[in-house]
Amino acid sequence: MKAVLRRIGPSGVLGGFLATVLIVFAVLGPWLAPYDPVALDLRARLGAPSAAHLLGADEFGRDILSRLIFGARVSITVATTTVALAMVIGVALGLTAGYLRGWTDRVIMILNDSALAFPGLLLALGIMAVVGASTTAMVIALGIAFAPAVVRVTRSSVLSLREREFVEASRVMGNAERTTMIRHVLPNCVGPLTVLATAMFGWVILAESALSFLGLGVPPPAPSWGNMLAAARPYIQEAPWLIILPGLCISAALLGANLLGDALRDLLDPRMQS
Repeated sequence: MKAVLRRIGPSGVLGGFLATVLIVFAVLGPWLAPYDPVALDLRARLGAPSAAHLLGADEFGRDILSRLIFGARVSITVATTTVALAMVIGVALGLTAGYLRGWTDRVIMILNDSALAFPGLLLALGIMAVVGASTTAMVIALGIAFAPAVVRVTRSSVLSLREREFVEASRVMGNAERTTMIRHVLPNCVGPLTVLATAMFGWVILAESALSFLGLGVPPPAPSWGNMLAAARPYIQEAPWLIILPGLCISAALLGANLLGDALRDLLDPRMQS
């Protein structure tokens, strides 16, 4: 255990701590939040942090701490489902392209490079313009937008593995190509895909916040860090904590995901092992 902690370093420990806090808030949100996140209290409107509302209240008197906690739940739910969708699509296409090669590889990579030509957020905006704005549409759009990166990482890993001895042995034993891909090639791609998934988790949180800020994500009054930022713009001088606190939450989530991803990369990279 001490050897693992020494290899991941203080930054990895900090990233794991921030990720753990985010997960705890997401899972235990209904029990940790002191108030209903959508309950109105006009007497506390734009109230500063106090004993009644530890982080203040918004323009409708809703408790900021409760909304931040439930916003963490929204962010981690969207990020988890989006990363899972991107991984399923990207791994399937990347594994097929890298292992089969030939025209299959060329067609998949032409389409993949065409998708990569668009910024992920812009591609998601285009998809949501077609299917409409909702949480489900946002997950589908972000999953499709981030899948090309998974395709490239999976394909590059498979290309370095397909000529290895254990793959040749599987072929000699008479295993079908699909069996060889799933049972022997795919498990050896877990390391780089784990690092990518961790980094992508932070990217998705930022993208979800941006879409919610633009009014295309989680619809109000349900709280998300992005729509809290958007709602706080008119009150930035009167109640600056309304915009500072969601911004700090987004920054902490991104920092935790990035530090944890770097630590996992160092932990899973054979070149970093003594």
